[in-house]
Amino acid sequence: METKRQIQRGWLAGLGAAALATGAATAAAQSSGRFHWWAGFILVPGALIAAAGGPLLARGGGRAFGGYVVAGIGAIVFTVGALLMLGLMGDGWPLLVVLPCLAVAGTYGWRPDHPLARGLHRTVALLAVTGAGVGVTLGLIVTGLVDAGDTGWWGGFMMLAAAVVFANALELGRHRMPYRLQAVTLFVGPSVVAFLLGLRFLRGW
Repeated sequence: METKRQIQRGWLAGLGAAALATGAATAAAQSSGRFHWWAGFILVPGALIAAAGGPLLARGGGRAFGGYVVAGIGAIVFTVGALLMLGLMGDGWPLLVVLPCLAVAGTYGWRPDHPLARGLHRTVALLAVTGAGVGVTLGLIVTGLVDAGDTGWWGGFMMLAAAVVFANALELGRHRMPYRLQAVTLFVGPSVVAFLLGLRFLRGW
């Protein structure tokens, strides 16, 4: 009985949030004078997909992760629809870089039992944070809030990503497990190459 109530609460919460988000996006588009009604065919399905994750999130446990994935996919589809409806795709497309990265970064709390799997997942989640930073920077450049000029600014993010991989390689080295040396080597090698390439782009060599 409790599980049934959890599912009902999840559906109510998900559908309520979807209705509010859809109404807000539609009202904003109409008030801006750039209302593209056809984008509703993307906006509404995205909202419903996101709402479908509500029951799984409400149940918790292993199903919550699936609900998080479904809700994240729906949120991305909804954002595409909202940008099209508002006529902001030209300036807002960096959001489509930021949101998927944040969705992956949001799984950071998941902890697999095996140290290698845990290290790989932690690395991917932290790299996603770096990717979100790239998206935010792109947004600032596209909207004209930041003038990057001719600098290879992306090189800094490559160096940051390399540092993340290298730090996780060092953390993996603490665990007693088979193939520890091979795992650390596989992490360290690409991180060094990426760091040097990032430095090259950043310095314009």
